[in-house]
Amino acid sequence: MTEIPIRLLIVDDHTLFREGLAAIFLAVSDFEVVGEAASGEDAVEKAQQMHPHVILIDIQMGELNGIEATARILERLPDTKIIILTMMEDSESLFAAMMAGARGYVLKGADKSEVLRTIRAVASGDVLFGAAIANRVTDYFRSLNRLQSPQPPTVAFPELSERELDVLDRIARGLNNHEIAEQLHITVKTVSNHISNIFSKLQVADRAQAIIRARDAGLGRDNQP
Repeated sequence: MTEIPIRLLIVDDHTLFREGLAAIFLAVSDFEVVGEAASGEDAVEKAQQMHPHVILIDIQMGELNGIEATARILERLPDTKIIILTMMEDSESLFAAMMAGARGYVLKGADKSEVLRTIRAVASGDVLFGAAIANRVTDYFRSLNRLQSPQPPTVAFPELSERELDVLDRIARGLNNHEIAEQLHITVKTVSNHISNIFSKLQVADRAQAIIRARDAGLGRDNQP
């Protein structure tokens, strides 16, 4: 049984570009160019007349651009597969085309094999974007994920141990060594050792400087005078 060729409609406002594409497809046995259109309005009309399997359409075209034409065509012919073939590689155009229902997005600088592969894949029901576009989509969602992911809280004084932070927090609250020892269930000697380590690590000379550093970092604020 002879395979049914993929019926193509080429939409671009540059005549030489349309004719160049048509010449390429003429030499490919499983493709058939059923029509050409020079504007978005013309594309909508010819799509309804010719019922192509796949439409290749540029974005920048007169009053009705390719993205708007894509949306209108799919309202009338939802089974039609549309591929954006354009010079525009900005994220806004890409995602607008996806929202309109395009099933492929290829840059005009792509080689012949990539264009043919995309058409065949889309005609068979796949959604396929060129390599450069796929990388852009991946980068976009990575950046979006980074923005949406909760950031780990900044730890005040990472050079201090957890116990030293407990002691510094209580110093910043105005507690003396005996009160700190009682709250933390440790000896006064141990508190003194922790305080010596804190002063050394924070490079402060006395309790007053330690309190200032601690409160600037947000410690001891629940019982500030």
